[in-house]
Amino acid sequence: MLDLIRLTIFIHSAESNSFSQAAKELHITQPTVSHHIKILEQDIGKKLFDRSGGRLQLTEAGRLLLPWARKLVRDSIELQEMMASIEENIVGQLCIACSTTTGKYILPQFAARFYARHPGVKVTIMSCTSENVVPHLLEEEANLGVVSYDACGGKLECQEFFIDHIVLIVPPDHSWASTEVIEPSALVNVPFILREASSGTHKVMLAELGKHDISLDDMDVSLEVGNAEAIVKSVEAGFGVAFVSRLSAAWALSLGSVVEIPIEGFDLRRKIYMIRKQIQAPNRAVEAFWGFVHDPENKDLLILAEK
Repeated sequence: MLDLIRLTIFIHSAESNSFSQAAKELHITQPTVSHHIKILEQDIGKKLFDRSGGRLQLTEAGRLLLPWARKLVRDSIELQEMMASIEENIVGQLCIACSTTTGKYILPQFAARFYARHPGVKVTIMSCTSENVVPHLLEEEANLGVVSYDACGGKLECQEFFIDHIVLIVPPDHSWASTEVIEPSALVNVPFILREASSGTHKVMLAELGKHDISLDDMDVSLEVGNAEAIVKSVEAGFGVAFVSRLSAAWALSLGSVVEIPIEGFDLRRKIYMIRKQIQAPNRAVEAFWGFVHDPENKDLLILAEK
């Protein structure tokens, strides 16, 4: 059986092409490095380094071993972390189904912090349309879901995750860019870029337009795009104006390549919910993440999401 300590010494020696440098990095002596490499070569039955010519170079056997050695050491570290996390009983896999915008801008940050606390849990974020989140949960293809509508009741339970803000964005050279606020009636006179009808953003927009007696037929729809990033790029390019989640436009807004325009009397906030199946097999990773999203440690992420 290959010794992990010797493999680690081999990796450092191979990457630095130097036994002395490997010794410095590992805080051991050069003779110790040479000794472990010699024993590793005996275990494998092949020379791993060519010491001729005044330079230390990998042999063919060494080149073949290097990627496998890296993988074995990495897997060993992950296994040790997983075993350590068993003491907290938080191990396993966690799959979260969510809409693309929410998944891209919020969940990865939560997942990274959760993994730092529970390295025994592998988190997978499944990007999908809003309408497909619930089916993934009911079919148990995902453990948790994130949606922009209240899905409580029946076989599902939910908790409020954060408040998302839908905003109107225009190119910086648009006539509205220097306007403090516009009237809802002005929306019918400009080319609009819209999300697909099934998206949460589209539904929130239609509901608010309806409150002001504006229908989709009243608007000049120039383009329909399937994701928020493409819409922001289209607005930057001057194809029209659009309603998008402020999360998806945050970078463009900070650069000034698009401008946010307030609309008199419009309230385009929407609640984002985390949902799960009420009756499912016990899963401590699911329970842990369910509570983790509102941990005081993550208050900064929730504030960022709701700006």
